[in-house]
Amino acid sequence: MPLALLALAVGAFGIGTTEFVMMGLLPDVAADLHVSIPTAGHLVSAYALGVVIGAPLLAAVTARAPRRTVLISLMGLFVAGNALSAFAPGYDSLLAARFLSGLPHGAFFGVGAVVATNLVAPERKARSVSLMFLGLTVANIVGVPVATLMGQHLGWRATFLGVSVIGLAAIASLALLIPHDHSHAPAIGLRRELAALKSLPVWLALGTTVAGFGALFSAYSYITPMLTDSAGYADSSVTLLLALFGVGATAGNLVGGRLADHAMRGTLFAGLTSLAVVLAFFPLLMTTAWGGGLAVVLLGVAAFVTGSPLNLMVMEKAAAGPSLASSANQAAFNLANAGGAWIGGLALAAGFGVTSPAVAGAALAVLGLAVAGVAYVVDARRVPQAHGGRERVVATGGVVREPEEALQH
Repeated sequence: MPLALLALAVGAFGIGTTEFVMMGLLPDVAADLHVSIPTAGHLVSAYALGVVIGAPLLAAVTARAPRRTVLISLMGLFVAGNALSAFAPGYDSLLAARFLSGLPHGAFFGVGAVVATNLVAPERKARSVSLMFLGLTVANIVGVPVATLMGQHLGWRATFLGVSVIGLAAIASLALLIPHDHSHAPAIGLRRELAALKSLPVWLALGTTVAGFGALFSAYSYITPMLTDSAGYADSSVTLLLALFGVGATAGNLVGGRLADHAMRGTLFAGLTSLAVVLAFFPLLMTTAWGGGLAVVLLGVAAFVTGSPLNLMVMEKAAAGPSLASSANQAAFNLANAGGAWIGGLALAAGFGVTSPAVAGAALAVLGLAVAGVAYVVDARRVPQAHGGRERVVATGGVVREPEEALQH
C-alpha cells in the first residue's frame, strides 16, 4: 500500500476528532458561553449540517480541479474552521465556525476515496478505502479521548487549536505524499459527475448507506444511558467503553476492507445481517456489565464492516463520475446519523425502554438489507450478458469482463 494513504488517514484522523469531540465538551462550552446544554447541542447539529451541504456542493464546485489540489484546499478550509472555533468570541460565532468546519468533511472523504482507489491495483481498492477510514476509527480510540481531556484541563478552545495543528500536519502530508501525476485519474468535470448521479443503482447504494448506518446511530446515540441504566456502569466508565467501540470499529473497518476486495456484495450482506443480529440482542446483552462491554465492541465491528463495501459500491455504480457520488455518500452517512438518532429517540419517547433504540436499529438494518437486495436484483437485470460472463464497471471508468463463476459480488 502506498504511503499516500497515510496522508489521507491523517486528514481523516483530524476530521474524526473534531466531529466527535464536541459531545464530550458540551458542558464546558455551555458553561463558558453561558448557554444551556441543549442549546450547546446545536453545535453538533451545525457541524452535521455543514457536512450534508458541503459534501455534494464542494465536490461539484471542484469537479474540474486536480484532486491533489482539492484535498489540500479542503484541509485548509478544515483548519480555518477549527481555528475560528478556537477564537470564537461567542455562541453564534462558534455555531458558524462549526458549520464551516463541517463543510469539507464529506468532500474530503469522497474525493479521498477516489484518490485512494486510483493509487492501488484493482484487487486492493476496498482495502485502500478502509486504510483511509482507519484515521476516522482510530480518532475514536485516541483522538477524541485525548482531545476531550485537553479541553477539560486546558479549556475547550485548546482542543480546537490542537485539531488545527493536526489539520496542518495533514496538509503537509498531502503535499509531500500525494502524487502530482494524476493522468490515470483525470478530473472529470461537473456535467459527467452530475450525470453519474442519475443512475438508479447509485441511489440504491446511497439508500443502503442511510438505512444501514441509521441502524448504528439509532443505538449509538443512546449508548450512554444503556450502559449506565441497564448494564450498570458508572458514568466515569463510559469514556473507556466508547474507546472500546472505536477498537471494534477499527477491526471491522480493516476486516471489511480486506473481505470486500474478494466479495464486495457478500461482505455488505454479511455486515448488515451481523448488525441486525447484534442490535436485536442488545436488550439481552445490556443486562450485565460484561454483556454491555461485549455489545459495544460487536456494534463497532458489525457496523464498520459495511463501510468499505458501501463506499466502493457507490463509486463503482457512478464510475463515470465517482467524486460527487462518493461525496454524496458521506452526506448519506450524516443523514443516517441524524435520522437514526431521531428514530431511536422515538422509541425511547414511546416508553419502550432504555434499550429500545437498539431494537429500532435492528429494524433499520433489516431495511438496509432489503434495499441492498433490491440493488442486487436491479444489477442482475441491468448488467449485460456476454459469452457466459458479465461486465463489471470499476471506479476508474473502465470495464472488466469476468467469467460467471468468478463473480463474487
